Amino acid sequence: MNASDHYAALGLTRDCTIADIRTAYRVLAKRHHPDINGDSDAARIRTQAINAAYETLRDPVKRRAYDHELDRASRSAARRSGAKVERNVTEEVRLRIEDFLRGTSVEVQVRDPANPDGVEVYRLEVPRGTAPGTRFRLPRSAPVDGGFVQLRLKVLPGFRFKVRGSNLQCDLRIDNRRATQGGIEMIAGPGGESWRVQIPAGVKRGEILRVAGGGMPKPHGGRGDLLVRVTYRPEVRVSRSG
Repeated sequence: MNASDHYAALGLTRDCTIADIRTAYRVLAKRHHPDINGDSDAARIRTQAINAAYETLRDPVKRRAYDHELDRASRSAARRSGAKVERNVTEEVRLRIEDFLRGTSVEVQVRDPANPDGVEVYRLEVPRGTAPGTRFRLPRSAPVDGGFVQLRLKVLPGFRFKVRGSNLQCDLRIDNRRATQGGIEMIAGPGGESWRVQIPAGVKRGEILRVAGGGMPKPHGGRGDLLVRVTYRPEVRVSRSG
């Protein structure tokens, strides 16, 4: 570990949050405190590095300045070594289910230490109805002539809706009367639409009801289905006899 690398001193990477920084500091400061390490020189040096890292990274202004110095040092080292800027870079972009249905805009950053111009920033526009797995190519800016940022879209796990291929699955809790008699229930979809679910009389717990066109966008057009799993609790009545 380089003692001047504040992220390494805390065992973190540059995308860490302030909560990560505070947690790492509490754990490491306690673990390496000289009082519980025989007042050794190594413990004192490590504690000094941990304290210095925390003082810098917990302050947003100091952290930005420190990150700027790291980037500048990386570019200087790359120029001295004669490193080449990678022509094409490939990355996965993970979006929420609703982003595929409604469309969204995301910022893409490319950090290549060999690029003397520093961080490259691109804007990716994802159209409404884009299918998971879709690939985009964004032309690289100077100094990379003809290069591309190649992006593949993937779905972030959802809380209410689960992705099953091109289909979406969710649970629908109904009462005993609806389970017995059947009828219509409405479900709010992740894209902002409402879906009509026909409940058959005497539906079984765990039965899957299919709503055509309520799923994820497909690569060649159209949408998958919404798979609705019915749940309910049996009604139990207790009466006193005699």
